[in-house]
Amino acid sequence: MTVDLMMKILLVEDAATMRKMEARILNQVGFENIVEAADGREAVEKLQSEDNIGLIISDWAMPNMDGYELLTWVRGEEQFKEIPFIMATGHGDKAYVAKAKEGGASGVVAKPFTADELKVLIDEIFGVKQAEVKKDEGPKVSTQGKVRLKMAHIQITDHLPLGVLRDQVESGAKSPASFDIETQCMAGWNPVLKALENGEVDGALVLAPTAMDLYSYEVPIKLVLFAHRNGSIAVRNASGTYSKPYQQFFKHKSFLIPHKMSVHNMLAHMYFSQMGLRPGVAGKEAVNVLFDVAPPITMPESLKENPEVSGFMVAEPIGSRAIAAGVAERQFLSSEIWDGHPCCVVVFRDDFISSYPEAVQEFTTMLVEAGLFIRDNVDQAADIAVKFLDPQGTLGLEANLLRNVLSDPDGITTDDLYPEIADLDTIQRYMTSKMEIGRTIDLDRFVDTRFADEAYRQLSLSRKSGQERQVASDGGQQKQTVFEQVAQSTREGKYLIFQLADEKYGVGVLDVREIIGLMEITELPNMPSFFEGVINLRDKVIPVLDMRAKFGMERAEHTDRTCIIVVEISGLKGSTLMGVVVDGVSEVANIKEEEVEDAPVFGGSVDTSFILGMAKLQIGVTILLDIDRILHTSEMVQLSGAI
Repeated sequence: MTVDLMMKILLVEDAATMRKMEARILNQVGFENIVEAADGREAVEKLQSEDNIGLIISDWAMPNMDGYELLTWVRGEEQFKEIPFIMATGHGDKAYVAKAKEGGASGVVAKPFTADELKVLIDEIFGVKQAEVKKDEGPKVSTQGKVRLKMAHIQITDHLPLGVLRDQVESGAKSPASFDIETQCMAGWNPVLKALENGEVDGALVLAPTAMDLYSYEVPIKLVLFAHRNGSIAVRNASGTYSKPYQQFFKHKSFLIPHKMSVHNMLAHMYFSQMGLRPGVAGKEAVNVLFDVAPPITMPESLKENPEVSGFMVAEPIGSRAIAAGVAERQFLSSEIWDGHPCCVVVFRDDFISSYPEAVQEFTTMLVEAGLFIRDNVDQAADIAVKFLDPQGTLGLEANLLRNVLSDPDGITTDDLYPEIADLDTIQRYMTSKMEIGRTIDLDRFVDTRFADEAYRQLSLSRKSGQERQVASDGGQQKQTVFEQVAQSTREGKYLIFQLADEKYGVGVLDVREIIGLMEITELPNMPSFFEGVINLRDKVIPVLDMRAKFGMERAEHTDRTCIIVVEISGLKGSTLMGVVVDGVSEVANIKEEEVEDAPVFGGSVDTSFILGMAKLQIGVTILLDIDRILHTSEMVQLSGAI
C-alpha cells in the first residue's frame, strides 16, 4: 500500500514565506496537488468549495481563525470530520502537542520540520508504515569492554566540542578507556529530540529549554554539562532601511527563531521588549513582532526572498554566512543581552548513566578538555569544524569564516562548561513568567553535577561566577548595553499629523497604511461606545473607531475634511488593520528626539499609556501616539470576537 501522491492537500499557513517553504517540502515528498489557504477562515472556504481534500496540514498560530479552531470546526462537521489533519506548529513544547492530539489531530509535526519527518508522519497516518516502537536493546559493548556511545547533534558551532572530541579520538590523540564515540548529525531539532526521547541515542546536545521541557514531561534524562556559552547572533534584513526610530524596522514584521523552546526566543524577546515592542508567537496576547519558527539553514533564504521578514536569531555560523552573502546585517550578539549565557546543553538518558557511569564521566572530562582546546587552538578548531559541521559541503562553510566566529571576543566560548543551576533557573523563570512558555522543574533533580565536579577536579579547573565572566570579557569596563543603544531616540521619525477639535496628534507614518474618505460603516451590536463598526475595504473587513469618542471628547458632525486613517496595530494573532475616524489630516512632520518631551503626569484617573510624548513644533504642541496602545487587551479580545 502506498500514499496517493496525487491526493489533494490543503496547506494552511498565514506566513507567505513559510507557506512557500512548506509547499516546497511537500513537493520534495512527491505531492504536487496543493491547495493553499492563509488562515482558518480561508481554509473553511476552500473545504466548502474544493472537492476531495484528502489531507489538511495547518499551522497553529494564525489570524482570524487559528489552527486549533480550524481543527475543532473540521472535527465538528460531518462532511469533513474524517479528513486526516496534521498540525504543523511552531509551538514545539509538549503541552501544545498534547493539546492538538486531544483536539483530534491525526498527527503533529513541530516546526521546523524536514521532508523526511513529514513523509514518515503521512505514511503513519495513512497506515503505510506503522509508528516504530523502539526496542530497548541497550548499548553494544565491544570485546575491549568499551560501550558504544551514541550522541546526537545538529550543524552549528554550539556543538563543536563534540566534533573536536570525535576528531581527537579518530586521530588517536585521545584514547577513551570506557567508550567508543558515535556521533549522529541530524537535520534539525525535532529528530534529535525524538531520538533522545525514544532511546535511539544515549545522549545529545540540545537546547536547554527543550531539555527542561522533555524532563517536565518525565522523559528520563539528566543534564550533565553545558555545551558552550554565548555563540548566537541576531541579524536584520539587509534589504530594508534601518534608521530612527529603529523599532519601526521590526514592527509588524516576522522575526525568525530556530525553536520556540530556545534561548534565542528568550533573548530576542528581551531585546524587542526593551525596545518597547511586543514580541512573541501569535496567541492570546497582542504582538507586533511576530516570531516564526524556521529551520536555521533556510533563514538566509527567507530574508533574501521576503522583505516582511525583518531578521532572525540563530546559532553561528548561519548569521555570519548571511552577512557575508550580503542578505543580512548584524543586529547584536547574544552575549550583548546576557554575557555568558548557556544555550545548548549535554544530556544523557538515565538508563545510560546508571549502567555506564564511568563512560559518562570520561566523556564529560574529555568534552571539557575539548572546549579548552577550541579556546587555545582556534585555527585547528576551525578546520575541524568544517569537517564536522559540513562533511558533505552542503552548507558551504569555510575555515576562515569559522575562525572569525570562534575568535570573536564577544562570541561563543567553550572554556567554561560547568552546568550552573542558577543560569538554568534564570531561563526557566523568564520563560514561564514573562513569556508564559514551558513549566518550572526541580533543577536540583534534573542537573547531575557530579560528573562536571569530578572533571573540574581532575583538570584542576575553577568555576567562574557570573561576575568573574563579565570582568574577564570586558576588562572591568562598563560597556554601553545593546539595550541602551537601541533605546536612544525611540520617538524620532516621521509622523502623520491629524486633528481632533483644536488638538493635534501624530502617529508614526510606518504604522499608516492609507488615508481614505468616509465610507459606509456597518454597525455591530454590543461593542464599546467608541466603536463605529466595520468597513469593507477592497473585500477586507476592517474595524473602525471614532478617536473623539475614544479620548472622551464630544462627538462632532462630519465635514468634508473628516477621514479614516487605516493603521496597522498589534492584534491577538499578529498584526491587523484598523480604521480611525479623525477630523482631518494636515501634514507629515519629521520630528527630532530633542523636540519631544515626556507626557505630563495627570494622576491615576487619566490613562496616558498610549502617549509617546509631546512634540513642540511650529504648528504647536503635538501629542505623539503609540497606536498599539490605543486599545487595551480586553478591548482587543472583544473586537476580535466580533469581526
